[in-house]
Amino acid sequence: MTRQGATRRWSRTLHAASFGSAADAYHRGRPPYPRSAVEWSVPRPARRVLDLGAGTGKLTQSLIEAGLDVVAVEPSAEMRDQLAAVAPKAAIFEGTAERIPLPDADVDAIVAAQAWHWVDPARAIPEAARVLRPGGTLSLIWNIRDHTEEWVAHLDTILHQHSRQEIDTNPVIGTPFAGLERTEIRWRHTLSRQALLDMIASRSYVIVLSEPERRDLLAGVEDLLDTHPATRGRDEITMPYVTHGTRAHLQH
Repeated sequence: MTRQGATRRWSRTLHAASFGSAADAYHRGRPPYPRSAVEWSVPRPARRVLDLGAGTGKLTQSLIEAGLDVVAVEPSAEMRDQLAAVAPKAAIFEGTAERIPLPDADVDAIVAAQAWHWVDPARAIPEAARVLRPGGTLSLIWNIRDHTEEWVAHLDTILHQHSRQEIDTNPVIGTPFAGLERTEIRWRHTLSRQALLDMIASRSYVIVLSEPERRDLLAGVEDLLDTHPATRGRDEITMPYVTHGTRAHLQH
């Protein structure tokens, strides 16, 4: 591995591991997933579903509400504590996309929500294929803020002063998967001003900032909320999102 590649991998590991320290803020601030995205991610007649990189259970809750038999895998102990509280019906395991603690051909579908950009696809794709039943589905979804709205573009300018995390929301899922499909779902999520600040505080690149840098960034966000016509004086704020989905089926 080159020095540049090693640095990128170290940075990715550092950021991925940072979430546990902000698990409470993560759960308060992160949006759920629209029902249509959940239905698209788990095609019928799948019944047993793996929520891979389940975090604090934002997607897990929706999968359980859909009547599915849900297994959740999450590496962070702090995240798993939150997950157990909000999704007690799920079977919860410590693990990663590269090392899934399930037997071969155990689930009908896998969904990785807001998680695939943290994994090593060269190791994660074969592992996903191992635990899926023949014909099973691997779905990857991301909630991305809709930057076409002016105030959201301003918000992102503030957030990206310190770091710009580029996420490929249209990844390739190669062999042994086939039949690659994509979707985009536009929707809106209403949250309190404090929940929006929690969402910002739970971003990995914010968590790893120094305390003075973090204070300055959050102060800039509060100033935007206080002054922009779309958010000024509002206790509840409507955030526009685009949910990006990629899915493929395990070849028989």
